[in-house]
Amino acid sequence: KSMANGDVTELLRQWSLGHQDAYERLLPMVYDELRRLASGFLRAERGGHTLQPTALVHELYLRMIDQNRAQWQDRAHFFSVSAKMMRRILVDHARKRIADKRGSGAEHLPLEDALDAPAERDATVLAVDAA
Repeated sequence: KSMANGDVTELLRQWSLGHQDAYERLLPMVYDELRRLASGFLRAERGGHTLQPTALVHELYLRMIDQNRAQWQDRAHFFSVSAKMMRRILVDHARKRIADKRGSGAEHLPLEDALDAPAERDATVLAVDAA
C-alpha cells in the first residue's frame, strides 16, 4: 500500500470510531477522486444537467458527514459507498425535477374555486376564436 492509501484507510478507521475530525482531514485527501467520480456520473446524465461535479461532491459531503458510525473497511469500500450515494443523489434530483414538472408545489384550490376557472378560460378561447 502507498502511504496515501494507508493514511486514507487509517482516517476511515478513526472516523468509524466516531472521530469527526478524521473526516475533515480525510476529505482533502479524497476530494479530487470524488470529483472525478462525480464527473463520470454526470457525463452519463442528460445534457444541460443542473448539477455540476463540485455540487454533487458537496451534496455527498452533507450526506456522509452523519455516517460517522459506518464500519469502513478500506479506501475501496469508501469509494464504493460514495459512488452509490452519488447515484442516489442523482436519482433524487431527477425525481424532484419530474415532480416539479408535474405540478409539485402548485397551489391547491378548493373544488368550488376550480369550477369557476373554466368559464374564464372559455371566454378567452371565444375571444381568440373571434379574432
